[in-house]
Amino acid sequence: MDTTAASTASTASTASTASTASTSSTSSAEAAPLKVAVILGSNRDGRFGPVIADWFLARAARHPSIETDLIDVAEAALPNAITFHPGPEEAARIGAVSERLAAADAFVVLTPEYNHSFPAPLKTLIDWHGPEWHAKPVAFVSYGGISGGLRAVEQLRQVFAELHTVTVRDTVSFHNAGALFDDAGRHLDPEPADAAAKTLLDQVVWWGTALRDARNSRPYGA
Repeated sequence: MDTTAASTASTASTASTASTASTSSTSSAEAAPLKVAVILGSNRDGRFGPVIADWFLARAARHPSIETDLIDVAEAALPNAITFHPGPEEAARIGAVSERLAAADAFVVLTPEYNHSFPAPLKTLIDWHGPEWHAKPVAFVSYGGISGGLRAVEQLRQVFAELHTVTVRDTVSFHNAGALFDDAGRHLDPEPADAAAKTLLDQVVWWGTALRDARNSRPYGA
């Protein structure tokens, strides 16, 4: 047998096997849904946040590449005072949220704007955690008056930069939010908002998948 031909055939077979394995691995990774923690950042009495959360979760449910977990700061009820020695009940509440944040591949923060900034309970949830945020993307859906919550988002970008995250460039923002939805929580002019949500979710999936793959191949060291 011609040794050159045999070598060529062997090389081709090896390349084909490697390509098949790589394709299989890639397909498997792509098939795994991205775990997205959606954080509802307001606990104010009479808050509008649940309307925004329901709207966003309905749009996220249409996306084939993600699964969501809603973390509500009102339900989490984390201690306001940051301490290294929380009591048993406080530690249990913190631990429950920590576990869910650690399991997430990406985050979407839903925030109103209070006095040109974001709510204190949201900052408390952020500050109770560290490594859970690292090397993951964070996107924002904001709502408020004339500014649509965008001043809160700009401050949150600085906070999350300190926590080794990547903040997604595009946002969804609702200006004069209360006037945009009917009593059943339906958006009165859904097309622009739906398009903005799709853009945001597509970017979350891209960054979330890329950073998940990077963390799996090389653990992040902050």
